[in-house]
Amino acid sequence: MKLDPFYLIVDSANWVERLVPLGVKLVQLRIKDQPEPVLREEIRRAKAACAAADCRLIVNDYWKLAIDEGCDFIHLGQEDLAAADLAAIGRAGLKLGLSTHDMAELETALAARPDYVAFGPVWPTVLEEMRWTPQGVERIANWRRRVGPMPLVAIGGITAERAPLVLENGADTAAVVTDITRNPDPEARTRQWLAATAPWRSVTERPHLGSLQ
Repeated sequence: MKLDPFYLIVDSANWVERLVPLGVKLVQLRIKDQPEPVLREEIRRAKAACAAADCRLIVNDYWKLAIDEGCDFIHLGQEDLAAADLAAIGRAGLKLGLSTHDMAELETALAARPDYVAFGPVWPTVLEEMRWTPQGVERIANWRRRVGPMPLVAIGGITAERAPLVLENGADTAAVVTDITRNPDPEARTRQWLAATAPWRSVTERPHLGSLQ
């Protein structure tokens, strides 16, 4: 499986509908603390917008709803992973992404046989208070060796200017939240991200990647 080098993470279908048509090919819908009817409607809207733009949608956390709504991909944190029914996720054919922040979490993640692993925070992040110190771009290569051919996502404090650094150091994709959603011109910043990651998008396969799908 190959992931687009630009991985957008947003907290509403509004953002998906607004930014995906610009050329985004990989987006995570990450919504917290909403009632199920709201979550279901958000997923449906995001799924429709992604289908229209040939964009891969990844649903954060809500694996049961993702199954119900016929989604293709789920992302789980370590706490979510512990509570999830991996057998049900597998039976539904959902691909699985997992967050990792240290070696112990990486071993836990790899035991679950995910389709990709996320590594971070690479740099300090303002998105949420983290108990993990920034890993630094130089540690990406270590994670790269440990995950083997599995796609590796770098996350945490990544800007359009920093994205090439994580890609050059072994990440397959750079994830972003606030550098776009808190930018005065999110559309222009999205286009800057697309341009910054374009050299990696044109590469159909890297030596350490498995084949698509």
